[in-house]
Amino acid sequence: MDLDAFYAAVEQRDKPSLRGKPVVVGGLGPRGVVATASYEARVFGVHSAMPMSQARARCPNAAYLYPRFGVYQRVSAQVMEVLRRYSPIIEPLSLDEAFADLTAGEHADLSEPGVRRIAGELKAEITAATRLTASVGAATSKFIAKLASDLDKPDGLRVVPPGEERELLRPLPVTKLWGVGPATAIRLHTAGIDTIEELERLTLEELTGLLGQAWGGQLYRLARADDERSVLAERETKSISVEETFDRDILDLGRLAGYLDVMITRLVRRMEREGLSGRTITIKVRLYDFTTLSRSATQPGPTNQVRTVRRVAKRLLDEIDVTGGVRLLGVGVSGLTEWTQGDLFDWEPAESSVDPDRSREPVEPVGRPTEAGQTDPDWRAGQDVWHPDHGPGWVWGTRRGLVTVRFETADRPDGPVLTFAVDDGELLAAEPRSAGPDEVQPD
Repeated sequence: MDLDAFYAAVEQRDKPSLRGKPVVVGGLGPRGVVATASYEARVFGVHSAMPMSQARARCPNAAYLYPRFGVYQRVSAQVMEVLRRYSPIIEPLSLDEAFADLTAGEHADLSEPGVRRIAGELKAEITAATRLTASVGAATSKFIAKLASDLDKPDGLRVVPPGEERELLRPLPVTKLWGVGPATAIRLHTAGIDTIEELERLTLEELTGLLGQAWGGQLYRLARADDERSVLAERETKSISVEETFDRDILDLGRLAGYLDVMITRLVRRMEREGLSGRTITIKVRLYDFTTLSRSATQPGPTNQVRTVRRVAKRLLDEIDVTGGVRLLGVGVSGLTEWTQGDLFDWEPAESSVDPDRSREPVEPVGRPTEAGQTDPDWRAGQDVWHPDHGPGWVWGTRRGLVTVRFETADRPDGPVLTFAVDDGELLAAEPRSAGPDEVQPD
């Protein structure tokens, strides 16, 4: 089960003025990237993990919004509750995606028509509970089920009967195989392999010679729809780490940062080889007096990007006083999964704003960059707010000490668009009530 354009769909649900229009959610800082793009934005070539600057160039009139993770987490909990009515064995991969083992549920008919009926009922229940659509793929393995869920998006339903898995795979590009990113795709293309059918023709020896023992063996099996992994209700806690003990204590901070860079590169290469990504980044430091310290930070979604791991690890290292010398340095990633979201967010001050004189225009101004120093980082495009006279609304943008707010909710699409001073004491940051997405109350 995979919710369609999840973050963007939630924003369109809660902000009626954005429905049917391009919406891009992600980090709006100078190095931010796209987390999710609505299908209207995808028409312009905007997609997840794309640099935000490139997205703006392709779709300048989209609404560019910061994520609201508290809202997304609550919606995800609603969806997982629905899913558990169909099976007691649920394996979430992320907020918007999960596997369910139907054989563990109380289903009398698991024939192709029976599974199609079950999937249709599941999709209808999710929409009734959340006002969002989900795409569902059903098959005899996790890999094929995941692949099937992507084939008919949005609002898709694809059931792959037993015995038809390889027929489904053969015409597809190799990038549809789990873990085949741009680098592996280029290597395969150089060898004349573009489709899964062409990959299937290679022997195990040829493929491991091309990609290495572990990675080649995995693609050899996936190309033949060979995936015997069970759906795991409790995922095993895994971690990958790299550490080094120095012959002499490191006193120079520049050298220490250099060692950390090398270790991060080794760590990420290992994650890439194993097709893994993780959410929690940890550094370990043993000081000159053998005191061992560690610091961790958990990200919104799993990543295996060098840039993300480096940025977080260096920030964690800065929190530790290492001026006395370091005997051991380590970096690790835990909360591992086979799903990779990429380097999606850059939490630096927003560069987005709107011109108050154009505040009555729909969508277009949201998140549009302006001259340096004319934005206020305390208000972010898309953020929920509350005003005692006008009720709930959301930040449309800021400029020159002003913040423009559209006062609307999922059930009240006709509210006014008003501009306030950024320090207006009556305008409060707000969180939607857990009972539903339609109203907000002040903190």
